Amino acid sequence: MSDFMYIVWDMDPAMLTIGDFELRYYGLMWVVAILLGERIMTKFASREGFKSNIIETGFIWIVLGAILGARIGHCLFYEFDYYITKPWAMLTEIRNGGMASHGAAIGMLLGMWITARKYKMKYVWWLDRIMVPVAVGGMFVRLGNLFNSEIIGSETTMPWGFKFMRLRDNLGLPVEQVPVQHPTQLYEALCYLVTFVVLLLLYFKGNAAQRKPGLMFGVGVLGIFLSRFVIEFVKLNQEDFEAGMFINMGQLLSLPFIALALWFIWRSLRGGFETSVADKWGNVR
Repeated sequence: MSDFMYIVWDMDPAMLTIGDFELRYYGLMWVVAILLGERIMTKFASREGFKSNIIETGFIWIVLGAILGARIGHCLFYEFDYYITKPWAMLTEIRNGGMASHGAAIGMLLGMWITARKYKMKYVWWLDRIMVPVAVGGMFVRLGNLFNSEIIGSETTMPWGFKFMRLRDNLGLPVEQVPVQHPTQLYEALCYLVTFVVLLLLYFKGNAAQRKPGLMFGVGVLGIFLSRFVIEFVKLNQEDFEAGMFINMGQLLSLPFIALALWFIWRSLRGGFETSVADKWGNVR
């Protein structure tokens, strides 16, 4: 491979450092994802004649569920032995890192269920529409992982491979000695972007949210977790215990979501979800 056929990645993950305080790009990407998600959902609500306070309340529960779910999910799925003896460290040691997208998904599902119950709305209304901001938000979060030089792939000879100069094992090494690795953060970000575009087309062009309730949720979940499952084959394991596994923890956790997505798509196409539910929402419009 030519010495020029790779990308040297030496990005400082901190945007701003004041003493011990760091403002990181990763945190900024989360903020962008949350704010953009709120704007998208508010647009949907306005377009369909719902009050904005529904989205405001919903997003409090959804964001809280996503953040707590992501953190708790990582601790339980990937570092169970450590955190089961120090459960308070899930929150007190949050600066040490560790967020799991599968945990975030579970937390968001719970947050939407609480909101749907509160406003007596159809749960599927939230499920379908939330996938649009989730897809684009996931893209931004994976870009944050890129800024952190984390969740990287195995070595590659592809010309778009990255040399992650800030990895612990690479610190101080000359460029020519640093291995070229798959930028799996970008692979996932691209898949999430494609999923986002497909969902927008389903909503605005196909009117799927009204005509086929549940379809957008199924397509969104499938696009996110199937791509995650496939990309894991070229991604380095996040924890040592995954080394002897046929498929890693990320893939195992993705399988139930893939099954759920296929079931939603199948049931939606068969007309299994109610398509006329406006009477259920009369009190919140």
